[in-house]
Amino acid sequence: MNQIRRRSAAVLTCATALAVLPSVTAAAAPAQAQPCVQKIAVVNNAGFALSWAPTTRAGEQSAPTDDYPINQTRIVDLSTTALAEGTDVRPYVDAVGGTKEFGNSYVSYCDNGQTATYTVTGTTFDYSVTLLT
Repeated sequence: MNQIRRRSAAVLTCATALAVLPSVTAAAAPAQAQPCVQKIAVVNNAGFALSWAPTTRAGEQSAPTDDYPINQTRIVDLSTTALAEGTDVRPYVDAVGGTKEFGNSYVSYCDNGQTATYTVTGTTFDYSVTLLT
């Protein structure tokens, strides 16, 4: 009987010690944006001329495109930039004579030949840059 009490006390002591240990959880790494693409295309369906540059989550930018009018598209092949594969990027659009806006979502750079297409719609001071799915 004493042996059972000692074992019960030992089990209870171990359980109490485990209960007071701090719990450690690993922070999840941010998931890579989808889709994973090599090129970004921005279609100008807005009422103004624009230019744009691929921009990372950290704010790094590649060279901007030239200014181009409505109903035209510019494509940037990310393999021609200094950006590393796996980097999340989105377009940062500059409306000529207006405001600047980011694309609504990121894509990841993968050297796979695929293209993500964004469309710009609206007016010089009120427009959106939307990833087409």
